[in-house]
Amino acid sequence: MADLSRRSLLRGMGGIGVTGALAALTGCGVPAAYVDAADRLAPDRSAEDRSLVFANWPLYIDVDDRDPQRRPTLDAFEKRTGISVTYTEEINDNDEFFGKISPALMNHQPTGRDLVVISDWMCARYVRLGWVETMDRAAQPNVARYLDPQLRSPHFDPGRTHSVPWQSGITGIAYNRRKLGREIRHTSDLWKDDLRGRVTLLSGLDEAFAMLLQGNGVDITRWTADDFHRMIDQVSGLVRKGQIRRFTGNDYIKDLDSGDVLAAQAYSGDVIQLKADNPDIEFVVPEEGAELWAESMMIPNLAAHKRNAERLIDYYYQPEVAAELTAWVNYVCPVPAAREVLASSKDKERAELAEDPLIFPDAAMRKRLAIARDITAKERTEFAKAWNGIVGL
Repeated sequence: MADLSRRSLLRGMGGIGVTGALAALTGCGVPAAYVDAADRLAPDRSAEDRSLVFANWPLYIDVDDRDPQRRPTLDAFEKRTGISVTYTEEINDNDEFFGKISPALMNHQPTGRDLVVISDWMCARYVRLGWVETMDRAAQPNVARYLDPQLRSPHFDPGRTHSVPWQSGITGIAYNRRKLGREIRHTSDLWKDDLRGRVTLLSGLDEAFAMLLQGNGVDITRWTADDFHRMIDQVSGLVRKGQIRRFTGNDYIKDLDSGDVLAAQAYSGDVIQLKADNPDIEFVVPEEGAELWAESMMIPNLAAHKRNAERLIDYYYQPEVAAELTAWVNYVCPVPAAREVLASSKDKERAELAEDPLIFPDAAMRKRLAIARDITAKERTEFAKAWNGIVGL
């Protein structure tokens, strides 16, 4: 199973620094960062050079327990296709990686990578800037057939022509049911007196805001600036009265496990693993709803092996392959058909994963899940300033 620290590496803190840097560059005589469609493609060397470079997050692919250097699904792809994959675990933070490859992309230069995995809120920036190539979906029949319908058309990429989910997940509420002594069903339950000073929220703007808006009855697929500022005022008041203990990265796991915190805004994949050691921890999708998010594969501009990258993406959308990956990482599987593969497994642990709604959400849960409209470049500086002002209180 994936190590708990994997999600601790995902720290999108609003991105104000990178966005501000781009704005400054554009205003100082440097050519605008946007790349026209005609300038995004390079000659594809896939046929004569059967290789590709794949950049991903650490601990986000299956490994062989006896030999951590082996990655069974990736090894099988190489053997089946003859395509050699240089796999790097270099993405530790969305903004940091954006800063690493943005100079090349804005200057119409190759990044040296054919495939990258980025959180969808950051994917939105790449797509809007014209920094990723349009995929040939006709060459990806498995994606066309098996991609989760609920993930098919995010606000930033209608039809998923520029991105394909690697894994998905839910931002909801984790709590210690035994120590709290009651259930949590609504976001507003976090604001009750018996949780004063025992609640944490995620510190990243993009990770935190959607569920909080939903708790106020907002449709996150089309939220407005007024909705956002009302939420800011609410959370600010809760901080001042001591309801919220602090804002966290992945360290909410340690707080929950120790009992210092009784309820936390949390990621579904973390809680699946935490429950294995502490069965008192529960994860809930609030009645008002929770955010369904994804971290997606994209092909950066001027990639030298576009066709090979498209083949790798489509390979991971075969239900049997998706099942292998899901059994290791324990996030929401973007290939619902993988459920049947796991359900038929003779391995009891794998078969049980097929019945876990945090990996394969059931119909009732799906009704409460939504993909948030992302924060636009125009909104980001103002909203990040407001959010970071609260986090720093």
